Amino acid sequence: MFKNISMRNIYFRIAETDPTATGLVMATVTGSRGSTPQKPGCTAIFQSGHLVEGTVGGGVVESKVGTIALQSAMTGDSSLVDYYLDQDAEDPEDALCGGVISILIDGSPLKHIAVFRMMQQSITEGTGGVLVTQVISGTGDAPVQVTRYWTTAATDLPLPDDYREPVMNAVKTIIDSADRTAYRKLGINALSQLQKVEFFLEPVFPMPKLYIAGAGHVGKAVSHMGKLLGFEVTVIDDRKEYANTTNLPDADNIVVRDIGEAMAEIKKDRDTFIVIVTRGHSHDADALRACIGSQAAYVGMMGSKVKVASMHEKFISNGWATPEQWERIYTPIGFAIGSQTVDEIAVSIAAQLIQIRYKEAGSRGATVKK
Repeated sequence: MFKNISMRNIYFRIAETDPTATGLVMATVTGSRGSTPQKPGCTAIFQSGHLVEGTVGGGVVESKVGTIALQSAMTGDSSLVDYYLDQDAEDPEDALCGGVISILIDGSPLKHIAVFRMMQQSITEGTGGVLVTQVISGTGDAPVQVTRYWTTAATDLPLPDDYREPVMNAVKTIIDSADRTAYRKLGINALSQLQKVEFFLEPVFPMPKLYIAGAGHVGKAVSHMGKLLGFEVTVIDDRKEYANTTNLPDADNIVVRDIGEAMAEIKKDRDTFIVIVTRGHSHDADALRACIGSQAAYVGMMGSKVKVASMHEKFISNGWATPEQWERIYTPIGFAIGSQTVDEIAVSIAAQLIQIRYKEAGSRGATVKK
């Protein structure tokens, strides 16, 4: 599941839509039990009942949501629906899942276009936050009321006192946590017994940054894979004939500069992933020295076992790295899947990047046994 780290944040589509447009509906998975095709936080946008971006599960689930979205597009009403895969599915294969998926269908997402534009500005500036969605359900078939807020923790949400403290505490916990994929649901006692109030909290952060040292064949292939996987891709090389948009059409940023110097200047934090695939040992060493001991989530270096052993001895004997720091380097890079071609090597590296990105918060940066 790729969540909140897509190539282009799905909420930006709402932010960039003409506020006078009609027929736009947004559906979000808010809960799931058992085996379901998607998990909480997954979002899809429908235009007049037709899926235009994202997903809430595909197949029969998406078809049913599309039907409701068409009705919502005409009325502007919102709803919370539960889909029982073992009971509601017409296809026996869908029924095998046996789970329950809850979906919020927002019939008027453009009502909160200002909120989505605030989010877009924050993400563009490199600041993450939490999208807070308040849902009030009445009795009978009355439409649910949807209110959205964007906060970066510096903003005190305009909520009633009974709601503000638990919501803001949950927001702070999300932002302070290393796990930035946790979609949370808060059920709060309503001020009126005739209403049910729920808050859905979704962390939204800038895309993780992938820095690739080396613009050769492997660097180019990893750049392509990184873009597909939702990273902001920067490629660094000192050769203009390789470090250019013609050779690297998927890179967001291209840096033509001494590799070691450029690598030393980049910010390395838990959202930073570094792949070292330069053309030679000395360039690899320069790039790696700039990353040793950093807070980067991932630092991987390509090389044979002989090269890695030689580099290890050099770094330890020269005092460039402690044994503990060296153990945090993923080298030889990627998973041992029998890769032969450049593209296969890129796939093995990409798979490792995915694993590290979704590791549990407590194990970030730990050594993966290869």
